Amino acid sequence: MFNLFSLDSGICAPSGFFADGLSAGLKAPQNNGGAKPLDVAFVHSHTPCDVFALFTTNTFDAAPIKHAKELIAAHNGALKSNFVLVNAKNANAMTGKEGVADVKNLLRSLQELHPQIQNPLMSSTGVIGVRLPMDKIASVFGAIDLNARNPHNAANAILTTDRFAKEIAFEVKTDSGTFTIGAMCKGAGMIHPSLATMLCFVTTDACVPREMGQELLRLACEESFNAVSVDGDMSTNDTVLLLANGQSGAFEREAFLHALKTALHKLATDMARDGEGANKLVAFEVRGAKNRDEAKRAARALATSLLVKTAIFGCDPNWGRIASTIGASGVCCDEMTLTISFGDVCVYRCGAILFDAPTEARAAEVMRADSLRIVCDLGQGEGAFVAYGCDLGYNYVKINADYRS
Repeated sequence: MFNLFSLDSGICAPSGFFADGLSAGLKAPQNNGGAKPLDVAFVHSHTPCDVFALFTTNTFDAAPIKHAKELIAAHNGALKSNFVLVNAKNANAMTGKEGVADVKNLLRSLQELHPQIQNPLMSSTGVIGVRLPMDKIASVFGAIDLNARNPHNAANAILTTDRFAKEIAFEVKTDSGTFTIGAMCKGAGMIHPSLATMLCFVTTDACVPREMGQELLRLACEESFNAVSVDGDMSTNDTVLLLANGQSGAFEREAFLHALKTALHKLATDMARDGEGANKLVAFEVRGAKNRDEAKRAARALATSLLVKTAIFGCDPNWGRIASTIGASGVCCDEMTLTISFGDVCVYRCGAILFDAPTEARAAEVMRADSLRIVCDLGQGEGAFVAYGCDLGYNYVKINADYRS
């Protein structure tokens, strides 16, 4: 038996973790003469942590990821670290060997000022194809307080086009002990992950077994970050890091996995809800597929279809776009076994069109909600999967047309 209790201390909730956000001048002030926005964050543990990580599968992975992979490989997959540095506004991607060297030089300078930092890692987010502003980032190193507990500052510092910070924390009480999980993430655009998505940092004081942590992280990401899409574009910087310092002395596999899944699912759906220019969070539930892989393929196709996303923006229950997208996804399906519903309003069932005027009005009402569920039963087997996405509105184009300014 176990119970989860929500906490308000984000990534600093687990014992021994510290975090803060600082202003390095990477983001322009929002108002002339106003205070500089937070744009550099850190996460620190007084004791070394086991590191478990998932990264983008984009071939052009960013320099911080290349550096992290090198460091993990150098420690034979058993890396211990107690510090993560994160910067916004610059992705340090497509910057070649120089970009990796910049990461190493920054982290070396950081360790010279703070010798207690061990095997530091770095994550970046922002514009691709621009070298890091080394002097600006390094200028805040002297102001870093490794004992600071300002998780909300850290969560805000890593934002780019996000409209709100994304944080969560749980205390987990089990029959054998109590441990805590905290997390923060950022992401609103260029989100279509495979293995991970954008930037997410998870801390825990649970005694996660080294041989078990990577698989637990993969399982938790599969139905959260791997189930969400905003615009169908996978980032060069997608990263999920789990840092476990073991200070609680407690661990229970099922309780930990449940808490981790719950936390990451909340953060993933927050990203879809916060999609660039979006107004609606949409769950695309596919049931009755031949197998789970086919259900996932169909659900993700619905989450990324531009025609489906624009229909949702217009609150138009255009079920024909739903059917067409499923048929084009390559999964086993048949119009005589297919059922489509908007919420609990069924509009098509096994060859019968139920889309009369009253039904259309009820379906349109479902679509006017801030969050909704579209359910498709393929009638082919037992496979099921839920993908999450959002509508596509005018502001998405506006945001991305001048992203570098």
